[in-house]
Amino acid sequence: MAVSILLLLFFVLSGADGTHIVGGRDAAPHSRPYMASLQVRGSHNCGGALVKEDIVLTAAHCRIRGQYTVVLGGDTLKGNESAKQTFTAVRSIPHPSYDGHRNDIMLLKLDRKAQLNAAVQLIPLKTRRVNTASRCITAGWGDIGDNSTLANRLQEVNVTILQQRICRTRWGRVPVTLTMICGEGERNLQGFCSGDSGGPLVCDGEVAGVVSFSGRRCGDRSTPDVYTRISSFTDWIRNNSN
Repeated sequence: MAVSILLLLFFVLSGADGTHIVGGRDAAPHSRPYMASLQVRGSHNCGGALVKEDIVLTAAHCRIRGQYTVVLGGDTLKGNESAKQTFTAVRSIPHPSYDGHRNDIMLLKLDRKAQLNAAVQLIPLKTRRVNTASRCITAGWGDIGDNSTLANRLQEVNVTILQQRICRTRWGRVPVTLTMICGEGERNLQGFCSGDSGGPLVCDGEVAGVVSFSGRRCGDRSTPDVYTRISSFTDWIRNNSN
């Protein structure tokens, strides 16, 4: 289905330098120990979340032809931090029904298990639907101004969950399905941006969504940020995490 939408995939394929949260703030060092940076030749490309010692949750539109290098335990992307652990993703498992828009979820199998410590931790899955108006957080590395201005450290931003009806109305002809969840920042032009793709929406300490797509301007409330809803895919995640 052709839709008038700027999928975050566009930025991945167009060679954007990864992304960062727009209108957010520096995350406290190692306060998001589940965060993963998916890298190609040393450059950040997508985000992810560690859900099992050797499994990272991300978006299907982040899939590449080769193998990702996965970095855990990092605060800065360039810094030589002792807490960092580096892995190779030996297998990509996109959802079999991903069609370029729906079912935008993927698992990466790492070449070995992560060593869990203060800087590297698992995040549990949100098995229940998130209530409208819930306050959540999303985080990532990348463009902090929707203008290729890169952040030095992991960024995070508060997210308020929207009613599905409101999100569908704002997006118009672009399908927003029940397996998606919508959110917006506390003010306009505040939210995720291109290479935050695959990063987690965290509600009550659990991963409730995966960064999927937004509009032509990052954080624009007229086209709310859209995440893949984890509670719709928990069985699939568990069945493919062995």
